[in-house]
Amino acid sequence: MQRFFDLVFSTFGLFLGGPLFLLLCLAGFFMTGSPLFRQMRVGRYQKPFVLVKFRTMRPGTASVASHLVDGASITRWGRFLRRTKLDELPQLWNVFKGEMSLVGPRPCLFNQEELIRERAQRGVFEARPGITGLAQTRGIDMSVPVLLAETDAAMLASLRLSDYFRYIFLTVAGQGRGDRAPAR
Repeated sequence: MQRFFDLVFSTFGLFLGGPLFLLLCLAGFFMTGSPLFRQMRVGRYQKPFVLVKFRTMRPGTASVASHLVDGASITRWGRFLRRTKLDELPQLWNVFKGEMSLVGPRPCLFNQEELIRERAQRGVFEARPGITGLAQTRGIDMSVPVLLAETDAAMLASLRLSDYFRYIFLTVAGQGRGDRAPAR
């Protein structure tokens, strides 16, 4: 059922959000010269996929977890996008393609070896990565890999359709958070 709702919501979001995507791309182009950000991430069964987001950091910033990046790398435009969660909208394309789900463990980078090891031990890679989930609604980010992997595994072990909708609602209502980036 989750994949069905992922398809419905991502199709609906891409269709209705098209004009907003174009506006954000245009604004991002003027702010950074490169509005979209693509990054190789660890997907289901540890297969690589290209995650798409609106750019929030200066082009050329190191490809590491957000909590390891210098806060000055995040642009003013990027701070707005992160605060409003608009930077995540292009991931609807990843959801539509089946590389991600709306709800699941946040996809990590291949250089986050401790997190990959912890998630692999707990079977987290059996699920599609997601835009939001239990860890995000609790403010747990990738800076605490063991706790994140435990939380992801617990979410997946008990995930029901009602939880799927609850995590989406909590995120839209402002409770969900992305990875922390150091303050500027």
